[in-house]
Amino acid sequence: MNPYQLNTYAMALKAVGEIIQDYDSDKMFPALGFGAKLPPDGRVSHEFALNGNPQNPYCSGIDGVMEAYYQSLKSVQLYGPTNFSPVINHVARYAASVKDGSQYFILLIITDGVISDMAQAKESIVNAACLPMSVIIVGVGPAEFDAMIELDGDEVRISSRGRYAERDIVQFVPFRDYIDRTGNHILSMVRLAKDVLAEIPDQFLSYMRTRGIKPLPAPPPYTPPGHPLQTQI
Repeated sequence: MNPYQLNTYAMALKAVGEIIQDYDSDKMFPALGFGAKLPPDGRVSHEFALNGNPQNPYCSGIDGVMEAYYQSLKSVQLYGPTNFSPVINHVARYAASVKDGSQYFILLIITDGVISDMAQAKESIVNAACLPMSVIIVGVGPAEFDAMIELDGDEVRISSRGRYAERDIVQFVPFRDYIDRTGNHILSMVRLAKDVLAEIPDQFLSYMRTRGIKPLPAPPPYTPPGHPLQTQI
């Protein structure tokens, strides 16, 4: 933690979050941590509320998520292994309950670790591929991310126990590829967000099209109060 500049976790969270938050009407985001020992008893968890409230893990806006992240770092002890499947399954449970096209879920995972539950994560992703959700993985730090590239599924469609994912729902990028050589963090964040979000529109549309879900009619144009519509006589 550096009090004067964002670390790579915070940069990735802000870069992606500040764009996709505009597609969420109430801007309340559940934020989960994975891979830490929790107070008071030191149990290891791979699915804990960053704000410390498991009954209500929602944070207000990306600024609220950032605040919860900073607070949790003061109270938990970071601890391996790196398991993805609990948080993927967590979001999938919500996505499975809304299949009418009214909601689409995006899970952003920021990690520095080599994945420890590869088989379970692949199964979770194959199961989630038929749900209205996408998974963005941003790898931070110098680790080898070969497993993440496999999860991405761009080269070879991801499969589990002989069953292939219905569609590609994972986008992985290593943050180190976007660090601007001149130290311009704003530029790094813009480049990261552009590539990370590039596949989301097609993933969203592929879900809706295969389910035959059509867009609702556009709402009438907004008229500010106190400005009656002018009609020409």
